[in-house]
Amino acid sequence: MLKFRQINTLNLFDWILILGIIAANLIHSILEQSIDVVGSLAGVTGVICVVLVARGNILNYIFGVVNVSLYAFIAYKAGLYGDAALNALYYFPMQFIGWYSWVRRREEAESVTVVARRMVARERVYLALTSIFLTALVAWILYLFNDPQPIKDSATSVLSVIAMFLMVRRFMEQWTLWVAVNIISIVMWSIALINGESHSALMVIMWIFYLANSINGWITWIRLSKNKL
Repeated sequence: MLKFRQINTLNLFDWILILGIIAANLIHSILEQSIDVVGSLAGVTGVICVVLVARGNILNYIFGVVNVSLYAFIAYKAGLYGDAALNALYYFPMQFIGWYSWVRRREEAESVTVVARRMVARERVYLALTSIFLTALVAWILYLFNDPQPIKDSATSVLSVIAMFLMVRRFMEQWTLWVAVNIISIVMWSIALINGESHSALMVIMWIFYLANSINGWITWIRLSKNKL
């Protein structure tokens, strides 16, 4: 049976992000005079998940299961098929794989924090070249299937696949890709909002909080992975 100690590893900035996304969803509900239960739950669980990832906290995977399930549904309704497939077919099973991997690589036997590491220069070059090639390839495939935003959808999908793999493998470089994904996703969902897609306003809010957390996670994991090559 797994045991954890010091479950709460969050700091003030982390709580600001969590309470901020909850407040933003409440304000949105008041302004719209209706409650978007699916969008709100996806946004809140998503921010809690990534905040815990930024802290290297293994409990992120519990919230991740809920988030990716709801986000897959929302993305499919919006016609963002790359994002929908990414969450349903890749992110969802990776939550369980990630949990298993992180449990085996904790700082101590009952620690809730994973041991982070970083790439060498050669590996970073391979990472950049692979990301560019696969993004271009998937964008072409999505274009053939009439995806409304093939380049943006491809970039978020491909970079997220790679970043999730790096996350499970505990590499600090995941955060470089997450920052890029967050920026592109804000643009993509902003376009969906202009086109009147349901849930899109809450998704824009969610990705803005994701971006703030990714920058914080990048800084945190540089410290966590120091001298752990």
